[in-house]
Amino acid sequence: MGFFNRKSNESAVAVATLPVDPALTALTGDYTIDPAHSSIGFTVRHAMVTNVRGTFAEHEGALTLDGTNPDASTASIDVRIASIDTGIADRDGHLRSGDFFDAEQFPLMTFRSLHAQQLGGDKYRITGDLTIKDVTKPLAIDLEFNGSATDVYGNERVGFEGSAEILRSDWGLTWNAALETGGVMVSDKVKLNFDISAIKNAA
Repeated sequence: MGFFNRKSNESAVAVATLPVDPALTALTGDYTIDPAHSSIGFTVRHAMVTNVRGTFAEHEGALTLDGTNPDASTASIDVRIASIDTGIADRDGHLRSGDFFDAEQFPLMTFRSLHAQQLGGDKYRITGDLTIKDVTKPLAIDLEFNGSATDVYGNERVGFEGSAEILRSDWGLTWNAALETGGVMVSDKVKLNFDISAIKNAA
């Protein structure tokens, strides 16, 4: 999605732009993330030996795609912390508490993009600000474009999946417990996972 540049044989500084694929140009527009067909989750090492996986059931967001210049594309996502689900109610309650997210005082985790970059083929990197609790820090998300389709209801859809890794301590999520055998209960490194389906807004 975007321009592909090559150097001219006549000049080392001259740049020619190849034609843009009309099918990709047609994707340009504003989209609303479909929470019923999207997933935002995480994976974190537990007790040094296994992984705990969880999702946030409630989230909303928007994309603006520029099919001819992906650098101009943008994304915003709001995630409701109270909707966290790891499959164990007591653990979910602890994650909502002041030890971790403090969902009552800080109900949303947000991402606001600042820059998008095509890495090659269908792979992209989107960089922006991730806010958890009262801390905002930069985050880069590597994404793969899964394609576009018109669903049975006539909605124009696009799909992306991707991931990013963070150190939770950078956002003030520092609770932990030492293990008798060494190490800690919860790793600092957390992998964020994104599986996004978005519907093009009506013109």
